[in-house]
Amino acid sequence: MEQEFAELKKQVETLQKELSRVSDEAEVRKTHFKYGYYLDKCLYNEVVDMFSDHPDAYVEFLGGRYRGKAGIARLYQGRFQQSFVKGRNGPVEGWLLDHLMMQEIVDVDSTGKHAWCRMRALMQAGTHESIEEYYPRGHRQWWEGGLYENEYIKEDGVWKLFRYRYFPFWHAEHEKGWSHTKKEYIPFAKSIFPENPDGPDELVEQRSLWPDTRVVPFHYPNPVTGKRVNPDDLRAPRYGEPVETSEPALVLDLPKDQKREGAEMREPKVGEKVLPELVQFKAE
Repeated sequence: MEQEFAELKKQVETLQKELSRVSDEAEVRKTHFKYGYYLDKCLYNEVVDMFSDHPDAYVEFLGGRYRGKAGIARLYQGRFQQSFVKGRNGPVEGWLLDHLMMQEIVDVDSTGKHAWCRMRALMQAGTHESIEEYYPRGHRQWWEGGLYENEYIKEDGVWKLFRYRYFPFWHAEHEKGWSHTKKEYIPFAKSIFPENPDGPDELVEQRSLWPDTRVVPFHYPNPVTGKRVNPDDLRAPRYGEPVETSEPALVLDLPKDQKREGAEMREPKVGEKVLPELVQFKAE
């Protein structure tokens, strides 16, 4: 009886751990979707509130890194809010921003306090012709395709946005399509705060926009082989040219003053959900 009781207790503990993992994955997924719905309607105050107050929080976007809650607010409540809706929190008539979030891969680490999510975004954006005369951005419409490789942390039982990395890869105007999109359709950051009042806290060297097709690194190893993708295979040389002639591979590196507690520089093992060097917290 004692042995059977011990086995049942072990099974219950295993099921509890698995239930917590599945529940956390679902909550992380919902957290990002909620972020997307707020973003659609220019509810930038709500977006900023979803981020952790942790000093290591940041958003990486178009060649810049917006650090801490102040930097994150500068991006959403400064650059976006002032430019798109003239400082109001919420939509304005005739301005469309629909972010379709899909193909999410969510993984939670063994502590249940840190998570990763890789997700694709497809955005429809533009203005209605009726507001062309008075809206500063005029009449325009375009598509955008991008990829997130985000991190989340659980604080006081609540999942919050932590490190957000958004790579907008391609843009396409309806009239011309994606094959005629001009290079650097949206300008990359060239100066930092406070020189640029809405600028990032630091510039990030890696810059990728269509027709650049480099791959954003995966936070997870291959689920069957347990191996990571060779960095050279994430690069994009010209057709028939050697990989050495192409731009370096993109990375998910942290700022120089941040580190990942408990991270290990080793090859992953079969069954691991997150690459060892990307682990945030020490295992309990």
